[in-house]
Amino acid sequence: MEYQKQRQRIKDGSGFIAALDQSGGSTPKALENYGISSDAYDNDNAMFDLVHEMRARIMTCDAFDNERVLGAILFEDTMEREVNGKPTANYLWEDKNIVPFLKVDKGLAEQMSGVQVMRPMPDLDALLDKAKNYPVFGTKMRSVIYEPSVDGIEKVVQQQFDVAKQILSKGFMPIVEPEVSIDSAQKHECEVILKADILRNLERLNDDHQVMLKLTLPTDGGFYQELIDHPKVLKVVALSGGYSRREACEKLKQNPGMIASFSRAFTEGLSKQQSDKEFADTINASIEEIYQASNV
Repeated sequence: MEYQKQRQRIKDGSGFIAALDQSGGSTPKALENYGISSDAYDNDNAMFDLVHEMRARIMTCDAFDNERVLGAILFEDTMEREVNGKPTANYLWEDKNIVPFLKVDKGLAEQMSGVQVMRPMPDLDALLDKAKNYPVFGTKMRSVIYEPSVDGIEKVVQQQFDVAKQILSKGFMPIVEPEVSIDSAQKHECEVILKADILRNLERLNDDHQVMLKLTLPTDGGFYQELIDHPKVLKVVALSGGYSRREACEKLKQNPGMIASFSRAFTEGLSKQQSDKEFADTINASIEEIYQASNV
């Protein structure tokens, strides 16, 4: 019942998905951007305490509302913590009507053939079983493409869809994220190969299965329209990929039907040192800008 409600909300609701899923590797940079230097913590537990405080401050802010925010992607550590006395996913769904997703990948393997596939996930089933204790709707997993290598991109997409099928079998909606690096000298050529591979893999999915796609904003506006309109795709969301919020939003406006799922661009300008009013005003402006770009 909850799954169907959440699915309908993602399918028909307006807004964007906030990516609050920085993991061990990306958390120090996220904290630094938030005004907390590495001197402020001396172990991982202390680091995760600080980043959870930042995330809770965002989630409990009145501006973080369900009229503009459809969903939020969480890191495993965040899922197991509480916000306002409730498990984070329960707080998001029950109190805010915002759909929770869980980051499930374990980071990237070494670069080969112009790409980075995901590291093995031997404990994925156990993690998904844990997620069933909370109102988590879907998952997210990331690979990265740097060069237009046919073999490399095929490996990325095949691995993503193989894992997506495992996730679907557990009753969750997978967000497939084969990121194309915005620094690639042949970004558009990568996108051409990627789109063709995604379309091939979508055709192989069972007729009753859908996935979501999280893609780098394309070089040519509207390039992913075929994926947006595909019956086996619930929603296509965009990653910010290192673009500033302004630049990411301008590019997103050129891709009607695609909505944002920004991380760095979403939290840009937020600081621990801000008063509650300054923080609320900054996040409200961020949410409004991203919301407008997601609803062209």
